[in-house]
Amino acid sequence: MSSRALVAPGAAAVTALVLLVSVAVALGLGAVSIPVSDVVAVVARRLNLGTYDVSPLDDQIVWQLRLPRVLGAAAVGAGLSVCGAVLQSLTRNDLADPYLLGISSGAAVGAVTVIVLGTSAVGVLGVASVTGAGLLGALGALAVVLLLAAGPRGELSPARTVLAGVLVAQACGAYVAALILMSGDSDAARRVLTWTLGSVAGLRWDSALLLVVVAVLGTVAFTALAGQLDAFAFGDVSARSLGVHVDRLRWLLMVGTALVTASLVAYAGTIGFVGLVVPHLVRAVTGALHRALLPLSALVGAVLLVWADTLARTVVDGQEIPVGVVTAMVGTPFFAWLLRRRREAR
Repeated sequence: MSSRALVAPGAAAVTALVLLVSVAVALGLGAVSIPVSDVVAVVARRLNLGTYDVSPLDDQIVWQLRLPRVLGAAAVGAGLSVCGAVLQSLTRNDLADPYLLGISSGAAVGAVTVIVLGTSAVGVLGVASVTGAGLLGALGALAVVLLLAAGPRGELSPARTVLAGVLVAQACGAYVAALILMSGDSDAARRVLTWTLGSVAGLRWDSALLLVVVAVLGTVAFTALAGQLDAFAFGDVSARSLGVHVDRLRWLLMVGTALVTASLVAYAGTIGFVGLVVPHLVRAVTGALHRALLPLSALVGAVLLVWADTLARTVVDGQEIPVGVVTAMVGTPFFAWLLRRRREAR
């Protein structure tokens, strides 16, 4: 067993502890500061872990307002990180991220259509909220990408898939830009900008729990295929010689990562850099073996987005910054450092 494989369980345990502490601290930060001890008391009381004396205001702020948001942020960070790690390995492309298949652009088409035109003007989408429209748009974009990328025998080439994703993303981007410009509605443009930059501000318990379920199931399912994912590192021919059904597995993983990403984007908008940067960071600790890489990526991604969202809602008094802005500000210099480090290592 390699030294990295031995380090991975300890790193996962430490990161899980950091995530718990981060959640507790984040729940206490905001316009109304609440001590961590009171945060723990509120959560323990709600979970029937004892009798605690907590004020109704603290209970409302921690349990009803902040906890769904923090849990949702953790789930989105975990899900995007795992999907990014899977797609980078699947396509053997270091720049692959969860939005590789045009998912975010398709979601933007649905969401922006509802935001700009209103629910009464968009037919079937009229019965859906922005979230529902975003999910339908994401799934529609996925269907088009897979249709364009599939070969004559049903094979799914990584290169063709990436090109199809770029094509669909460009078409969706053109539609969104034209719709905003033609509407002439500055308020709608502001809401579109907020959505496209990402936010978990509107999450409540039902949506937060759904995101947690999606992130956990996605992480467990992809980790169960870790051994077969490892085989892709040696190329398709070598993977087939190891008994991997390459085409079937690629379809399964492409569709699986797209569905997870579509669910996350529909609720949180486009949050960049998490799925791109976190897998690279984690590989420096675990190496390329997915059985260690995927769970630790989920934990690190969760920690990163919990703190990014906390900064987004606390760094400026009386104003909230889109969480995608924070992740970009953190991710850009880190990725530049990573590229420089790799160049010097060669």
